[in-house]
Amino acid sequence: MKAIMMTAIGNPDVLELRDIDEPQISTPTQIKVRLKAAGVNPVDTKIRRNGLLYDKPLPTVLGCDGAGEVIETGGAVSRFKPGDKVWFCHGGLGREQGNYAEYTVIDQRWAGLMPKTSSFIEAAALPLVLITAWGGLFDRGGLQAGQTVLIHAGAGGVGHVAIQLAKLKGARVITTVSSGQKAEFVKAMGADEAILYTENGFADAVNKLTDGKGADLVFDTVGAEVFKESIAATAHFGRLVTLLDPGELSLAEARMRNLLIGFELMLTPMLRDLPEARDKHVEILKQCAQWLDQGLLKTHVSKQLPLAEAATAHEMIETGHSVGKIVLAV
Repeated sequence: MKAIMMTAIGNPDVLELRDIDEPQISTPTQIKVRLKAAGVNPVDTKIRRNGLLYDKPLPTVLGCDGAGEVIETGGAVSRFKPGDKVWFCHGGLGREQGNYAEYTVIDQRWAGLMPKTSSFIEAAALPLVLITAWGGLFDRGGLQAGQTVLIHAGAGGVGHVAIQLAKLKGARVITTVSSGQKAEFVKAMGADEAILYTENGFADAVNKLTDGKGADLVFDTVGAEVFKESIAATAHFGRLVTLLDPGELSLAEARMRNLLIGFELMLTPMLRDLPEARDKHVEILKQCAQWLDQGLLKTHVSKQLPLAEAATAHEMIETGHSVGKIVLAV
């Protein structure tokens, strides 16, 4: 089969299209999937640039997000049959094969039936960002109806689905963006307010929009500097959840505000082999599939590229200016 191989640690040009052996079912509960699309996420570019998350040799196949058609099942498979369309977040971290490939094998436990109304491209764009946004907003953030949430980088992959999930919960959504075009996009996703953070930061604007209170929950998808400024934009007794390491900084003001600070890394259940937590991920996808089929949730794929152009997809993500998601058509 054809697959994109990460041949070394480095720039996007270390990604090469090669012919490798097709994976085969090795346990009774596995399914073999003919991949139709693979989502591209920032974590893919970070692994390529910094190294695998497991002590395994290169080359390897990247790509956590996949969607495709079941073509074979193990003897004990009960959830799927050949012809079923499935989506999942699995592999691509350096241990199991990722989804920049024509075929993959996965235990039935970690896959879900695709939304009936979604294309393979749309489905492959969503698993990692949906699970991440859900975890940050609800599991770590405890977001409730009527609360105000500040979602950073609302036009990004995680951000644009986080806006929609927060609105489904009944929250008021403020988000940060870097351009007027992105402001229009996040409003279309359901955001109530969009702040152009490139002008004068965002904390003062958030406090003005909340009559000096601040946001009940701040969801940081950007990193250290944004996390630091977010403290002043979080309400007293509020919550501040980040996807990244905030680095070394003074937490004196966070302590004065009695903030709950949380971290959301949706890869943890895979990296630490926590099956019950991964079951929750599949349940999240099941619920989101219902909302997608009901028209209550949507994805924005800004660019669809052929599998052979994976390096171009990585380059686009690393510019930091992409809107929504980038997907490889297999």
